[in-house]
Amino acid sequence: MESSSPSRPGVSRPGVSRRGALAGLAAGLAALPVVGATGAHAAPRRPAPAAAPGVLSRGTGHGAGELRGSGIAVTVGRKAEGRFGVMFPKLPAFSPDDALLVGLAQRMIDRTPPLEDVSLSNDGFDNPDIPAGFAYLGQFIDHDMTLDRTPLPAQELDPKGLTNFDTPFFDLGSVYGRGPAADPQLYDPADPRRMRIGRTPDGLPDLPRRADGTAVIGDHRNDENLIIAQFHLAFLQAHNRFVDSGASFQEAQRLTRWHFQWLIVHDFLPRIVGRPLVRSMLGAGGKGPVAVDRRFYRPGNPARPMMPVEYSVGAYRFGHSMVRAEYEMNDEVTIPFFGSPSNDLRGSRPIPAAARADWNYFFDLPGVSAPDDRNLTRLIDTKLALPLAELPPTVVQHVDGAILNLAQRNLLRGKRLGLPAGQDVARAMGVAPISNDRLGLTEPGWNGRAPLWFYVLKEAELLGGRTLGPVGGRIVAEVILGVLSLDRSSFLNAATPWTPGATPFACGDFLRMAGALENMPTGNEDEDPEREEVPEDEHPEDEHVEETD
Repeated sequence: MESSSPSRPGVSRPGVSRRGALAGLAAGLAALPVVGATGAHAAPRRPAPAAAPGVLSRGTGHGAGELRGSGIAVTVGRKAEGRFGVMFPKLPAFSPDDALLVGLAQRMIDRTPPLEDVSLSNDGFDNPDIPAGFAYLGQFIDHDMTLDRTPLPAQELDPKGLTNFDTPFFDLGSVYGRGPAADPQLYDPADPRRMRIGRTPDGLPDLPRRADGTAVIGDHRNDENLIIAQFHLAFLQAHNRFVDSGASFQEAQRLTRWHFQWLIVHDFLPRIVGRPLVRSMLGAGGKGPVAVDRRFYRPGNPARPMMPVEYSVGAYRFGHSMVRAEYEMNDEVTIPFFGSPSNDLRGSRPIPAAARADWNYFFDLPGVSAPDDRNLTRLIDTKLALPLAELPPTVVQHVDGAILNLAQRNLLRGKRLGLPAGQDVARAMGVAPISNDRLGLTEPGWNGRAPLWFYVLKEAELLGGRTLGPVGGRIVAEVILGVLSLDRSSFLNAATPWTPGATPFACGDFLRMAGALENMPTGNEDEDPEREEVPEDEHPEDEHVEETD
């Protein structure tokens, strides 16, 4: 099936770059070492023949294999709950032939190579409603939710993840780890109230790093690429800003967490699922906790809620379709996402000067004019950018039989972990299912049903691709808002309603508050960097809930 996403008036870019070729960029970047967890990147290897089932494990980030416990539906039963569970346990697993899934995965790749300049993007795949930074906020959210801090001995005693030692709460575990006492390497040795921040060879802020270039952070997945690494850095900076303004560690931690959660509810979700759905699911609030309408996400243990596989293995992987093949990191510097060694955005290395993010190319920034060629996400649809067709060794180990095509990994994983078909989920939600004819799945072997991940993407595509559709949007919104509502320490459950010091408060405001705009390459931040303090109504002495580490 080929995607049919027509170009829209006012969205396509000019066909000729306003800058021309970026002379000398490749040569400049080639001098920068790209170091992974096991040393310099090897040249990419071709995958095994597509018909082979292949290897799904041995990956991180985009290429992650099965997270511990995610196979619970097939190893224990559809009604069992641990770290993971099943949102619709009465629905059967969908098990189409592997050959159908492999063939579909090949058709899901957009073969357009990375552009030399983002301004050349005129293929109709850009989403005008969502700047590119939200794809990496979404990745950061996913990592925070799926982080497993269970001690190794406990994991070995519970390999199927039947005991939920951790929670999916949005507590910034990737930032704080287990706290200063248990994970002192994450904290400033001179002042353990502050997060440890490193420096690049040219003296600019970076994640703290080991000698091999890998980051010393609570979740190594946040060092997978140079965009999410710099986004993680902003959270370290935000915490330290609160401490520098007089907050204790616990107060700074609470404020950083609550600002993160606010962004999820008021900036990320409205763009991904649509503001009307978010509004309809949130209660009025009043003087106490904010109620959330959860019709389908009802975990058996509210204190340690499970993650539904329909969400983690299916609907939430919508973000893979939003990834661009290239990004303009700062003025006149466009870099492939995954490409040749030393000339792409792979992480596990100090942030190169050429790849330092001018956040104005990724988010709307307060008081700053938007560039005319800001990076946009790709539409939420059934086409993935070319670099995701062959994941690099830092994401998937290139062992014999390894599957490097991300679409193929997602489709086979959904089958192996027992996901129901998209049409079955739609019926269970009371939504009219989309026929396979409209989905473009014409082979008889599908038997009128579609893989859930593909269904969610095609549902969005048929509606224009700017947000998720009714099935995918409801699953994503219910789980995220549901997890927040079940977390007694989240801002939704504050005894006194809480908001940031000034609203509306969006990702650009967060980056400014954190001080992340002060070292942008173009220096186009026109606000006083010293102006952002802890807002008056967020003074550290004004506690709304008891803080827990």
